Amino acid sequence: MAVRGKTLGRKLLDQLATIVTPDTLMRWHRKLIAAKYDGSSQRAVGRPTVMKEIRRLVIQMAQENRTWGYTRIQGALKNSKHEVGRGTIATILKEAGIEPAPERSGKTTWRDFLKTHWSVLAAADFFTVEVWTRTGLCRYLVLFVMELSTRSVQIAGIARDGNRLWMSQIARNLCDVPDGLLTGKRFLIHDRDPLFTGEFLDILAASGITAVKLPPRSPNLNAYAERFVRTAKESCLDRMIFCGEGSLRLAVSELIEHYHRERNHQGLGNRIILPEPGTVAKKTFVRRRTRLGGMLNYYYRDAA
Repeated sequence: MAVRGKTLGRKLLDQLATIVTPDTLMRWHRKLIAAKYDGSSQRAVGRPTVMKEIRRLVIQMAQENRTWGYTRIQGALKNSKHEVGRGTIATILKEAGIEPAPERSGKTTWRDFLKTHWSVLAAADFFTVEVWTRTGLCRYLVLFVMELSTRSVQIAGIARDGNRLWMSQIARNLCDVPDGLLTGKRFLIHDRDPLFTGEFLDILAASGITAVKLPPRSPNLNAYAERFVRTAKESCLDRMIFCGEGSLRLAVSELIEHYHRERNHQGLGNRIILPEPGTVAKKTFVRRRTRLGGMLNYYYRDAA
């Protein structure tokens, strides 16, 4: 009625209006105009909230730099063209449950410690395989060493009966410059297997490598090595019957080659440890490379 009344004009409304007065209709019309431009429902109480991008950056910087205080984070944000006050940074961290720098820097987690020392960490472990020989079913030991930063694995030794001399020779091979896997490493994580003898540890110590012995019954503390054992067993070793040491060595060799050059690793973002170089021609057929009679498969396109 207000809209129609405005079109008719006040003089004509005086003649036609019977239910309401012209002033009432005009008041309704003014309210309609005011409601059209009313933005109060979109205004929040208090100061505007901080943009999601700034909040994300503040939390990320505090988590990745445990010693950074509010002023240091403020300076880093300024490098990214964000002007943020120290009080705003303090509020964001408090809401996220992140402590101030003095308390935060004094609580280093195992995850942060491992990341800091990632490039100098290695892990060693054994697994066993049953092999048929002339004397019957015999257990063989397989010792491997893993570089934790890259997940690359080296088979250090395969033997029917491990002993002190065998382990000492393996230690020398691992510390050999420049080909030994432990060259440049500072820590070797291992369990309490008695084959990690005093001579073995002494050779490591002479090369500047500290042996970190895990507590009893704690496989989760050497999770990457344990995961490799599971991969080796499930994808290959538990599905084969070995006749003689030669067949075991061949299977392990093929497994390691597949593990490094053909297997996608979820812990590395589904990447291959040592991918083949070259670009891929998208229009070529998908091919399959098999190992151990099709037990290990790799699908690829020919390089351009």
